[in-house]
Amino acid sequence: MASPRTVTIVALSVALGLFFVFMGTIKLTPRLSKDAYSEMKRAYKSYVRALPLLKKMGINSILLRKSIGTLEVACGIIMTLVPGRLKDVANFCLLFLVLAVLFFHQLVGDPLKRYAHALVFGILLTCRLLIARKPEDWSSEKKPSPRNAEEQPSLYEKAPQGKVKVS
Repeated sequence: MASPRTVTIVALSVALGLFFVFMGTIKLTPRLSKDAYSEMKRAYKSYVRALPLLKKMGINSILLRKSIGTLEVACGIIMTLVPGRLKDVANFCLLFLVLAVLFFHQLVGDPLKRYAHALVFGILLTCRLLIARKPEDWSSEKKPSPRNAEEQPSLYEKAPQGKVKVS
């Protein structure tokens, strides 16, 4: 039977992966939701207007939206389907994207309700990354057996003259 840690990592990976595939697809095509697609187009136009440096670099709202959407879909697929360390790389990329999106929302002065989902999923990505990177030996520390406990030095040793010596 799988450990609770493994079940948690798999559940978070699949849920987060599917969410980012969905959100990335909304940024790329109006097939899922025309309203959400139109809202994404409007939002990314305001992000580029708020950051003139992007325009100077030749990045317009369409390129920014499609780049972020493509990266979200790719990382979401990796988080959902690909085993191994590549999930951690995808997790880190998505976390970086979420931080960038939070920055964009703050830059244009959006209210909290417009970016609360990004905060929640950023926290979930952080939790997944911390759980996945936590070494196994931290979660299952071995306690000394009674026989080994006698062999190990005691924290408190008797000092001469009946005093307790702390080592």
